[in-house]
Amino acid sequence: MKTRAAVMYKHNQPVVVEDLELEDPKANEVLVRTAASGVCHSDLSVVTGAIYYDAAVVLGHEGAGIIEHVGKDVKDFRVGDHVILSFVTYCSDCKMCRMEKVCLCESYDVPRGFQLDGTYRLYNKSGQGILQMARIATMAEYMVVPHQNLVKIDDHHSLEKAALVGCGVTTGVGAVLNTAKVEPGSSVAIIGTGGVGLNAIQGAVLAKAEKIIAVDITEKKLDFAKGFGATHVVNASDDDPVKAVRELTEGRGVDYAFEVIGNPDTIVQAYRMVRAAGTAVIVGMAHHQKEFSIPAQHFVATERQIIGSFYGSCQPRVDMPKLLNLYTEGKLKLDELITKHYQLDQINEAFADMEAGENARGVITFN
Repeated sequence: MKTRAAVMYKHNQPVVVEDLELEDPKANEVLVRTAASGVCHSDLSVVTGAIYYDAAVVLGHEGAGIIEHVGKDVKDFRVGDHVILSFVTYCSDCKMCRMEKVCLCESYDVPRGFQLDGTYRLYNKSGQGILQMARIATMAEYMVVPHQNLVKIDDHHSLEKAALVGCGVTTGVGAVLNTAKVEPGSSVAIIGTGGVGLNAIQGAVLAKAEKIIAVDITEKKLDFAKGFGATHVVNASDDDPVKAVRELTEGRGVDYAFEVIGNPDTIVQAYRMVRAAGTAVIVGMAHHQKEFSIPAQHFVATERQIIGSFYGSCQPRVDMPKLLNLYTEGKLKLDELITKHYQLDQINEAFADMEAGENARGVITFN
């Protein structure tokens, strides 16, 4: 069958939207009709090569849709089910999965972008095999994906809102609640108030943090941050962010700092913002070749910690339905996250708007 998709053929070049040939699902795979796909900075990072995929690859890792066909041996899903796409594939049986660290599953040693059998499901008109970002590729009208990447949700949930839970919401909220386990009354700084950073702010609100300091270089994004629960904002273009955060915390530093950009300089800033025995949580995905440097003695002398948070340390089939329920109960903002809708053909415009800080989250919707 045919599917229209956003394809990265060359790094740092405009994305091409074209029709591709999509194979039928094989055993343990499912065909999903895409309803909506979020536009996340990680998608752009694939284009720039910061998150490296060989070309060509269909973009998109944050989405939701409806199952149209199930392959052989799929037992837990059926045609018509509404699903969120998880961008991790996990087995539920390896050591990490049994430790409830499913995002770090050890079972699938398959090159990035290929299906679990090491082959393609997408081909262009020249017969070239096309990879799928995160093995799903939500920036396409249809996807063939492993059933392990699916999270079934109740039909009454908006698929457009559910798509956001596929990455940005889960990653941001989960970093605060699951990875850091922020305590009530804590002080928190969030560096970077894009889609994931805004959800880290929401996580801090849910955790009942007392002081929530948003740090960014764009006033519009800091205005978004206030709307999502930031108690203080710091424009790092005008002020030294480390000094400003320390001044807001009696010179001590925050209990927790979350770096949600993926930049070595802001990772170091996050570390320098936290108090003695505080914790810096690295959420942003830096370029795969980048490193950062911190004086080694500080770890001993101050007992500060640096920890990573991948996908909010989530268990997708447990946490994603819970997040949607929080939205239904009015405790989580999803409507306010979507500041602009795009058609698939507007993907390059969507990336430009994201880089300019125009959106909390842009969303591609499909007919």
